[in-house]
Amino acid sequence: MSHGTDVPKTPGTTPGLSVGPGAPAKPSRAETVAGLRPRYQADLAHGTGRFFEPRRTDCPWCGSARLKRRLRTKDRYQNKPGRCLLDVCRDCRHVFQNPALNGDGLEFYYRDFYDGLGEKDLGNVFSGREKMYRRRAESLKPQADAPKTWLDVGTGHGHFPEVARTVFPGTRFDGLDFTDGVDLAERAGRIDHGIRGSFRERLAESYDVVSMFHYLEHSTDPRAELRAARRSVRPGGHVLIEVPDPECWFARLFGRFWLPWLQPQHLHFLPVANLRKELTSLGFTVVVEQHREPSDTVDLLGAVWLTVNAVAPPEDSPSLAEPPGRARRLLRCALLLAAVPALVAATALDRLLLKPLAGLGKVSNAYRVVARRD
Repeated sequence: MSHGTDVPKTPGTTPGLSVGPGAPAKPSRAETVAGLRPRYQADLAHGTGRFFEPRRTDCPWCGSARLKRRLRTKDRYQNKPGRCLLDVCRDCRHVFQNPALNGDGLEFYYRDFYDGLGEKDLGNVFSGREKMYRRRAESLKPQADAPKTWLDVGTGHGHFPEVARTVFPGTRFDGLDFTDGVDLAERAGRIDHGIRGSFRERLAESYDVVSMFHYLEHSTDPRAELRAARRSVRPGGHVLIEVPDPECWFARLFGRFWLPWLQPQHLHFLPVANLRKELTSLGFTVVVEQHREPSDTVDLLGAVWLTVNAVAPPEDSPSLAEPPGRARRLLRCALLLAAVPALVAATALDRLLLKPLAGLGKVSNAYRVVARRD
């Protein structure tokens, strides 16, 4: 999944220098975590309630007051404290975080996930998905000639544009993101021009293509993002959008252990009918709707992994008041080893059983639309 988001994030900092003659040795992960702990503890001194907006009584998509609780969970990725709640609208089926994170909450829960402490691990995940990125780019080919200009919103470290350039070698790829990853992407040559900031606040430009891959679910206002896309793509140009599908059967079957819920960072989940209707109202024509192709079939593996994290949470989080003792570290290692057969079996079932079924019913955990601006 793409990791660019239109929310404020603070790049993590690592104490000490790691390069150059005579420079201090790069700190270990434990030392880095210890250096981050005082800031986290100061943030948590007054509890986590201050990280959330007041609870809504109506749907942010259609305004209906007919809401139902969909999910109760917590941060099962970084093990940061706090409770996350998702509601679903009984009328339009929009799923949203309620109460939603405010600005302070977004900064706190995103910190050290994509940047800082978590940058290397997430970078490795996203850099190894060339086939997925190629399929995303190729979904445009039947609909349009090779574009001259392309803006990838939420580009992160620019891994998608880097691969898409092999599909469209003559295209200029710009990338937009809130994090300093976009600067890194430009320096590495993965994008031609990096833009750091908010998509919604940018001046209109005339791009042939605007892509938003797993971006809208992170936004505090998906409708505003779609309006920004309308301003940024030229008439006859296209938008490519890919998001998790909240109507996926596994979302209900696995509940809080469905990986794409990604709480607390995912704020909105749009059923495909809602997205199609909104794009039409903005003057777009949806020319492609795909479910099989964008499905990232890791539902069983993700459920097992999140269950393991629930039983034996990661213990090196700087949000913990103190590092774990040796006994707790050994217990987690033992549980992880015991879970290896289940993780291997889940991976095999995902690939051999669920992946071929992704185009049937609501098995796919994501969908993609390509829409042309009229």
